[in-house]
Amino acid sequence: MIEPIVLWILAILLAPFFSAVILKVKAFFGGKKGPPILINYYTLIKLFQKGSVYSTSTTVIFKLGPVVSMGTAVVALMFLPIAGRLPIFTFNGDVIFVLYLLGLGRFFTIAAAMDTASPFEGMGAAREAYFPIICEATMFMILILFVKITGNLSLSGYFAGPQSLYIWKAAGPQMFFIIIALFIV
Repeated sequence: MIEPIVLWILAILLAPFFSAVILKVKAFFGGKKGPPILINYYTLIKLFQKGSVYSTSTTVIFKLGPVVSMGTAVVALMFLPIAGRLPIFTFNGDVIFVLYLLGLGRFFTIAAAMDTASPFEGMGAAREAYFPIICEATMFMILILFVKITGNLSLSGYFAGPQSLYIWKAAGPQMFFIIIALFIV
């Protein structure tokens, strides 16, 4: 049980690093130098040292938005198999729970933006509500294919242990298109 927790902590700590690697690769292909590899850690340290600024028109929803959004992302990570290992939590149907959990985080982000009483935040909230419509349709189509192949509704059934190799054997060509769809989304 300790191994999934260690992998979960490593995933949280290394997420800014991999984001910076992506920025470096993008800059390389753009013919530029790119930011330092630890730029996201520097930014996080700087942001944690700053104070908060709240508008007079905001309520507690504005303060709850980022907390709930971050909390749902961290809890959703507990259900994801990392490096082919079993996740911290798993049950049959957890993939639907994770999708709804991420939707809850997005809802609170939109609610916090609408709480500011700013038209610019309202436009940003509308964009935040529109874009996931495209992504969620793709995710549910992929979920339907995974359920059809494995008969399982668990993320660990798809991506952890030897069962994940069975998916590749059973649906190799379809998996190729699934990977392309996931990169597009």
